[in-house]
Amino acid sequence: MATNRTFTMLKPDAIENGLMGKIIDMIIQDGFTIKAMKYTRLTTEQASKFYEVHNERPFYGELVEYMTSGPIIAAILEKEDAVTSFRKLIGSTDPAEAAEGTIRKAYAESKGRNAVHGSDSDENAAIEGAFHFAANEIF
Repeated sequence: MATNRTFTMLKPDAIENGLMGKIIDMIIQDGFTIKAMKYTRLTTEQASKFYEVHNERPFYGELVEYMTSGPIIAAILEKEDAVTSFRKLIGSTDPAEAAEGTIRKAYAESKGRNAVHGSDSDENAAIEGAFHFAANEIF
């Protein structure tokens, strides 16, 4: 069953390139409401745990290193059918394959430095949101 909340992170490359405002504006213009947001930096331990699902993949170590290389913005977003809507807004992981008008088509550098994370299911959205935010930080 689809829910109305999803989780996102603006990744270190988006922050480094000064794209926070542009990406957040695209999110708001697409009809999402921000229910929680924080500017933070992941520790190696946090990034390892967050991306634990990929720990058997060859890119895992590189992913953890990248996600700890600079600050991120974590956010919980709300909109009807939020996960599906947000996945459509961010576009394909590979910006060369992303549709025009998507965040990754506009701002991603590569498949590995793709500007933004978006939860891939309602269950993961809840888990990822709870990973980054305490209940009293969500409005």
